[in-house]
Amino acid sequence: MQKFPRDRFDSIPHGMDRVGAHRAPERRGRRWVALGWAALATVVLAGAGIAAVSVYNQRLNFDDAVPTPTATAGPTAEPTIAPDVNVAVLNGTTTSGLAARAGEALTAAGVPVGVTSNADRSDVEQTVVYYATADLEGAARGIAQTLPEAEVQLSEQFSLEGMQLVVVLGADYAEASAG
Repeated sequence: MQKFPRDRFDSIPHGMDRVGAHRAPERRGRRWVALGWAALATVVLAGAGIAAVSVYNQRLNFDDAVPTPTATAGPTAEPTIAPDVNVAVLNGTTTSGLAARAGEALTAAGVPVGVTSNADRSDVEQTVVYYATADLEGAARGIAQTLPEAEVQLSEQFSLEGMQLVVVLGADYAEASAG
């Protein structure tokens, strides 16, 4: 075994535990910083996972491109019949011939029916009478009186297609008219 003369590297200050010759002592709180970063990463990943599952299950919907019509609050117009405005009757259910039957009932009540057809959806629950402008609210309420369970809503959705008064029949009307 060889003996070397002592030099400055042989004297280690007290309280310094080194494993290797060039390893510096650990800083105080180093493990707490690592724990903090790990906790932050866990929270971020858990939040991203919850948001992804919510979007996937359609509980969180970021698509607001299609505005939904809203009911207007305030004074309501008196129910009337507008003999110069044809009404479109759309079947929003799977019940065959429902729009034609509702069209006949409206015609018998004096409401001019222009079109009876199927809606683009067949899972509508609530019957709604849509009117395009505020001056047609009374006519919409007059139509709603002849249809059981019908709601009235102001919506410009159908006016782009030239329809001022539109009835979309729902499952509630199918049940009421069957009984």
